[in-house]
Amino acid sequence: MAQDVPIGTAQVSLAQLNERSRDIFRQVVESYLATGEPVGSRNISRLIHTPLSPASVRNVMSDLEQLGLVYAPHTSAGRLPTELGLRFFVDALMEIGDLGEADRRDMEAKLAAAGKSMDAVLSEASGMLSGLTRAAGVVLAAKWNVRLKHIEFVRLEPERALVVLVADDGQIENRIIAVPAGLPQSALTEASNFLNAHVRGRTLAEAKAELEKALETQRAELDQLTQRIVAAGFASWSGGESDDRKLIVRGAAHLLEDLRAVEDLERVRLLFDDLETKRGVVDLLGRAEQADGARIFIGSENKLFSLSGSSTIVAPYRDGAGRIVGVIGVIGPTRLNYARVIPMVDYTAKVVSKIIGG
Repeated sequence: MAQDVPIGTAQVSLAQLNERSRDIFRQVVESYLATGEPVGSRNISRLIHTPLSPASVRNVMSDLEQLGLVYAPHTSAGRLPTELGLRFFVDALMEIGDLGEADRRDMEAKLAAAGKSMDAVLSEASGMLSGLTRAAGVVLAAKWNVRLKHIEFVRLEPERALVVLVADDGQIENRIIAVPAGLPQSALTEASNFLNAHVRGRTLAEAKAELEKALETQRAELDQLTQRIVAAGFASWSGGESDDRKLIVRGAAHLLEDLRAVEDLERVRLLFDDLETKRGVVDLLGRAEQADGARIFIGSENKLFSLSGSSTIVAPYRDGAGRIVGVIGVIGPTRLNYARVIPMVDYTAKVVSKIIGG
């Protein structure tokens, strides 16, 4: 993990903190993660390894405040870590825990029980993470990274038809397209047959490339009406829709637990508003897709959650070919138990990859 954390244009380095300062800073952060409350110098003087008077502790906390790592929420209060302080703690001081063998087996069994359907596995995974972390579990998935099984056109009205797309894992998605008035049923049947001959067993991206080649070589064999239906039907999945990402959120009610003040309730209300703004959440989670493992966004490090003061811990998962096809993780208050949650998110992403890849 990184050892330096930016403050504006400056950096905070471990070298700037002696052992006493690190010990006091760690106590401030760990107290906040456990209780959400400011901690005072008298309490810290009892907790740290090196005996120090409350006055000496106050002097060190003043130095930490100058570095931007802690702050006093009001006069004569104890100290809380700033968002920068939390980032510094996570990157430079925190010891990440490891999952026990029993926890791993339990997580694997829960996800395996969901079956092979990608939707079921992802829904179970986000729900499981939510239950384990008491935060909201989130998944960002490409809508169609599974292999296709069947496409069919069904006329609804003289100028509208339903396109039904079925995936290998049983997912079904319907779209309505416009068709020329007076289009014969034979054109719909021919379009279905043509598409099924070229897309079965392929992912959407693979099918799109194959279809473009096939249309070029077989254009003469298809009448013009059928060509239009083929193009319209497939375009409705492969770029005709801007909302090509699926967001799953489970356990948002956990965010209402353990609220201590009106400010907490307002923070959660703002977070719920953020989650309703699906596009913003999709963009945020998409930033984690190139990470090798878990990625952490704390508070205003992401503009989306800056008002609600929330943290996001997410990790990418992959398909059988090793391609990243989505991210999974949790969204919660900045006082998440990072050392515990990070390995949970990371391992869940690995198990999901194994299930959908197999």
